[in-house]
Amino acid sequence: MNIAKASIDRPILTWLIMLAALLGGIWGFFSLGRLEDPAFTIKTAVVVTEYPGASAQQVAREVTEPLESEIQKMSEVKEVRSVNQPGLSRISVDMKDTYDGEELPEIWTKLRNRVNAARLPSGTGRPFVNDGFGDVFGIYYAVTAPGFTDAEIYELSTFLRRELLSVDGVADVALSGVPDEVIYVEPKLVLSSNLNIPPAAIQQALATTNSVVDGGSIQDVDGRTLIQGPDGYDTVQEIAGLTVGVGGEVLNLFDFADVYRAREDTPDLIIRHNGVEAFALGIAGIGSENIVDVGKRADAKLAELAPQIPVGVELQPIYQQHVVVEEASNAFLVNLAMSVTIVVIVLALFMGWRAAIVVGVTLLLTVVGTLFFMAVFAIEMERISLGALIIAMGMLVDNAIVVAEGMQIAMRRGKDSRAAADEAASKTQIPLLGATVIGIMAFAGIGLSPDATGEFLFSLFAVIGISLLLSWVLALTATPLLGHYFFKRGASGDDDAYGGAMFRLYGAVLRGALRTWWLVIVGLMGITVV
Repeated sequence: MNIAKASIDRPILTWLIMLAALLGGIWGFFSLGRLEDPAFTIKTAVVVTEYPGASAQQVAREVTEPLESEIQKMSEVKEVRSVNQPGLSRISVDMKDTYDGEELPEIWTKLRNRVNAARLPSGTGRPFVNDGFGDVFGIYYAVTAPGFTDAEIYELSTFLRRELLSVDGVADVALSGVPDEVIYVEPKLVLSSNLNIPPAAIQQALATTNSVVDGGSIQDVDGRTLIQGPDGYDTVQEIAGLTVGVGGEVLNLFDFADVYRAREDTPDLIIRHNGVEAFALGIAGIGSENIVDVGKRADAKLAELAPQIPVGVELQPIYQQHVVVEEASNAFLVNLAMSVTIVVIVLALFMGWRAAIVVGVTLLLTVVGTLFFMAVFAIEMERISLGALIIAMGMLVDNAIVVAEGMQIAMRRGKDSRAAADEAASKTQIPLLGATVIGIMAFAGIGLSPDATGEFLFSLFAVIGISLLLSWVLALTATPLLGHYFFKRGASGDDDAYGGAMFRLYGAVLRGALRTWWLVIVGLMGITVV
């Protein structure tokens, strides 16, 4: 069947295809999920086990080795690495790259079962399996609060985190650099030595200050009455009033020690933003959500909370992924307009303005139609998928150029549009399809790779495949129909399509290159070396 000729004979169907590509592409652009990079899974988990009082050698022999023996029984494991420290075992487990994100939750459950089945010595803490490395905090704010106390900053940070977690689409909110306050108990050495107070007695008094103990309950005919113990001690005054029994006497901590609240001496992290002390607020969106929408909701929530935030507190953006992604999406529209414009100008110079309009419209429909299919197949708009469209841009125009040029030459020789479309398509539609499939298969090895490469770059293969196939379809439908309206039939049947000045110049250069082929080869080799 000659698709090109049928597109002219049944123009309504072709117009519907073109309209569907245009309107569907517009809908797809506003419906597509937007990310900075493609989502991918981290196939690593860390097993942390505490063994207080044990040396690094004991930890390796009594904790790490039994755990590694159980973990290595899993067929999904690729590599196991361990680090042993006094009182702590840390095992990193990498799974094989062939497992995707849908299979990993079941694998992590299997890993936990294996770890719990290991026989460990008494005194060992329960192994903790951490597999939560998938959240990406794409939005960061630096919060500065000069003049505020550490306690006020802590309350502010917990307030902001609690409110932002309620935003639709937010997966997690992380706080970094929040100053930690602790209560120090520093015995006065002279007094504690004279009173013969051992350090263990002080430690025992502090160990259970804020522990929660079940007080039990009383069951009677009227129901069950819960008995709750007193709340734990957490103020400086309450801690200082704790008692220590020594030699038959009961002493308070404030009798022989200084008790005070202060910032932790050795914090894990200190953050300064533009020279001012700050803490960082990181926001991670749910993987299936549009990060642009999540970011706008978070910004709206912070604007809503502004009246409740004390004067002097400033939230300054460090990195806003949703802004970067939105700018990239808008820049894509500019690049698309520039690409189509460049194609039209170049074609107008070499093929005439009629062919330029026909091929340019076909290219535009191909790109926007690709956006429609990306939305249908849930392929997000991110750097890899947008890059695929840029890579494919040069190939997308080829099919339309071949058909348009074939029709234009046939019509200049006196044939009508239907006969010209029949001639151009009958000679090229199958070869063009073969060339299109070959172009797609060139990227199949990347996109269909069963490892992390395929997971990260699948959209590259998918977008190029969709766009190239769509370019073939539109080249055999939209291009002939547009050529039917724009191309002019030649006045005579022997009009030379290659008689123009540009073609004559090109022919002369080509003939010269064939005569001096050895010089051309040497020149190409020299250019390659350079």
